[in-house]
Amino acid sequence: MEKFNTSRPKQKSTNLKSPTINVLLNISIFLLAALIIYMVYSLYIKLAFNHNNEIEQTRDKGAEEIIQVDIRNGCGVSGVADRYTDFLRNKGFDVAEIGNYISSDVDQTMIIDRIGNMANAYKVAKTLGVKNENVIQQLNKDYFIDVSVIIGKDYFSLTPFK
Repeated sequence: MEKFNTSRPKQKSTNLKSPTINVLLNISIFLLAALIIYMVYSLYIKLAFNHNNEIEQTRDKGAEEIIQVDIRNGCGVSGVADRYTDFLRNKGFDVAEIGNYISSDVDQTMIIDRIGNMANAYKVAKTLGVKNENVIQQLNKDYFIDVSVIIGKDYFSLTPFK
């Protein structure tokens, strides 16, 4: 009769249960859990406050009160349209587009009413410090903006540069 070896084969022990490894694994699990909780909390706060800000902005200004502005640089100096854009956005205007005007030889800044509401054009002119004589009306149904600002060579004397 043959004898079978019924004992288990000896395996190499990896000793994963050492106290040092257990402590390190527990610390890393704790840090990852804390990081996940912080990220979820931050996301919640951001979404909650953005939602509240949108509601407040909607209450403060209706769609009919928001003036959409197009800014064109007609003075030939780079960066002026960006400065005017930042200034008007800080004052609550919706600057929809910026770019260069067809000419870079405009002497005085002009405000152009595009939709037939001169009150909006005068409001933009007052905010920028443009004289009422430089506010004109050119209705254009192809434009989807309320007011165009053509920046002239007098840009440095207006409110955004003071």
